[in-house]
Amino acid sequence: MTDARFDVAVIGGGIIGSATAFFLMRESPGLSVAVIEPDPTYTFASALRASGGCRVQFTGAENIAMSLWSIDFIRQFEATMATRDHPSPVDWVEGGYLFIVPPAQVASLERHVRRQIAHGCTVDLLTPAELKSMFPSMHVDDLGAGAHTPRDGWCDPHGLLWGFRRKAIELGVTYVADRFERAETDSVKVRAIGLRSGQRIRADAFVNATGAWSGAVAAAFGMRLPISPLRRFEHYFTAGSPMERLPYVKDIARLAFRSEGNGFSGGLVDGNAVRGFDFEVDHGYFERVVWPAVAHRFPPLAAARCHRTWSGLYEVNELDGNPVIGAWNNGLANLYTVAGFSGHGMMHAPAAGRGIAELIVRGRYQSIDLTRLGHERIEADAPYPEEGIL
Repeated sequence: MTDARFDVAVIGGGIIGSATAFFLMRESPGLSVAVIEPDPTYTFASALRASGGCRVQFTGAENIAMSLWSIDFIRQFEATMATRDHPSPVDWVEGGYLFIVPPAQVASLERHVRRQIAHGCTVDLLTPAELKSMFPSMHVDDLGAGAHTPRDGWCDPHGLLWGFRRKAIELGVTYVADRFERAETDSVKVRAIGLRSGQRIRADAFVNATGAWSGAVAAAFGMRLPISPLRRFEHYFTAGSPMERLPYVKDIARLAFRSEGNGFSGGLVDGNAVRGFDFEVDHGYFERVVWPAVAHRFPPLAAARCHRTWSGLYEVNELDGNPVIGAWNNGLANLYTVAGFSGHGMMHAPAAGRGIAELIVRGRYQSIDLTRLGHERIEADAPYPEEGIL
């Protein structure tokens, strides 16, 4: 099979890869860009198995800035990202986020809220009495405070991914339905990649945007990237008795759920679960783990009924939980990484895609400085952790 030649080859056509491709074309409309995606149906794509949450409640300056810009972009997505043949609805719901903490964590939450407000976020710090007033069904006796961000919300991940993909194609991006298998490199750069079909793709720049698979893809280039797949479950459940609608509620034990239609969508991540590409559904997980937590926090959920459970993967950066974004400056300088979002990939896809596109086209970040999220901290074993609830 003959070689193909592009300016940029993006490995991975999920939400991050498709956002990257779109922003590459917006930064430089004359580019030739290929996106390598083995499954055009996105059966196992992490974003399509997520709940679509978008929030500003982070502590890292980069994460806060990415959230602010990405949420604004998603709010306008339907109006700005339609193609000639397709609208681009993402069903944005400004339902808010609510982080709740016990008394021992109040000082930390207050510090985080001050940081978020300093970056332009709208955040309300609530006492237990104020929480009870806003959410009458909530059990607050063991809580110290809550932080409510009313302009946060959630969207339809399917609409977001396909909106980016369709718009990228309309702008001239080529999607290649094939699987990355090997890399051809010299001492300073990547020369080409080989695909399962036997096709060989040459490019000036290569982007690893393969999510939960990015650690294995990086290894093919000789790069150490400590990103692992972590199975997590999402559940749709309904209350046993009437109760108010809820924002996206999160606590320090990683319980996270929100209103969805007549019920609720969410789960409780087991961060200690064995890493691996496992999509099998544990249908007893809700009753064992999630139900006790939601019933404690909201007593009307003591009679909750789980209607559906599905699995998906987090792409966990084992070093610090933050994404790796940037060029491999100390290795193959034309290999770029945008992966390891540890559960925040969909919400940060617009800003991350824009950032990596700026770096490739212009040689530096122009909008949000993401330098501290570069691979250099991996090489130095110098974590740059996110202190907020993950």
